[in-house]
Amino acid sequence: MTTLKSYEQTGGNASAANEYTVVTKQSEAKNVLITVLLSLIVVLIVLGNSVVILAFIVDRRLRNRSNFFLLNLAICDFLVGAISITLSIPYTFTGKWMLGKFLCKLWITIDYTTTTASAYSVVLISYDRFLSVNKAVLHQSLQNRHSQTALNMILIWILSFLVYGPAVLLWEIITGTNNFPEDSCRAGFLETWYFILGASTLDFMLPLLSISFFNLRIYLEILKRSTKRQNHSISRFSKEKAKDIEPFTIANNTVLSSPQTNEKRQNNSVPCMDLKITLDSPQTPENLDRLNKRNKLSKDKKAAKSLAILVSVFIVCWTPYSIFVCIRAACKGIFLISNKDS
Repeated sequence: MTTLKSYEQTGGNASAANEYTVVTKQSEAKNVLITVLLSLIVVLIVLGNSVVILAFIVDRRLRNRSNFFLLNLAICDFLVGAISITLSIPYTFTGKWMLGKFLCKLWITIDYTTTTASAYSVVLISYDRFLSVNKAVLHQSLQNRHSQTALNMILIWILSFLVYGPAVLLWEIITGTNNFPEDSCRAGFLETWYFILGASTLDFMLPLLSISFFNLRIYLEILKRSTKRQNHSISRFSKEKAKDIEPFTIANNTVLSSPQTNEKRQNNSVPCMDLKITLDSPQTPENLDRLNKRNKLSKDKKAAKSLAILVSVFIVCWTPYSIFVCIRAACKGIFLISNKDS
């Protein structure tokens, strides 16, 4: 009986050990898969944005106001890939931060600042496209004002730092609390729901509303100009069709080919000359202005399409995370308030 009991205990312990081994192997396989995926993302982000930055450095023709804002976005995304995601890989794999408190603070500050600056850069690009389409004269006058362009980019980085930077660096000092273990690297405000809601409004909701506003104005302006051009073309065609065909003189008694002359030529083998007449519109100031407007509209449509792609990527990448953070913070706030009331 004792032998049987001992056997049962041994078998039970072996089964538990096997289950633990399976779970451990699954967890390790999951961590390896996540590490490989994150490493691949880092390579793509760093290489892609490095190409953009190098192209801007090499080719001086790219150095205009619009491309400076694209360069700023590329720098933001490069830092996200090279620093934020790269340092998160060993932390995700081991679950422990082993680089010290100072580098932890620096990493979190860079992470929040660069991601927020990336969102603000998309807003700035949308605003620049808005000026290009809706206020072309003002946009053209700003192209050579590099000091103002640089000031806009610097303001983006300052505002991005102010959203999270002071809270990351000073939260424990101000609140006097530290709820995370020493080997953990997390921002102290993650458990404070009202700060998360306020910061999410500044780094996601306001940029999203601004981007939506600028893109809507661009779309409406292009639609208005396209409709106006279409109506003008229809009106012009109707007027030209209503006019009588004016006679013209063929010099040197030249004979134009016609069905009758073609038939006669075939029967009598008499050589005739076919005269090809091409009527081109005269290069009047009105026609040149119309051509310039058509080219401008086509250029604005291409810019609007590229901007729509950029904005779509921004919305797809940011919306799920931001909504999740806001909902979690709101639910936690409601839970804390209800506990206080009870």
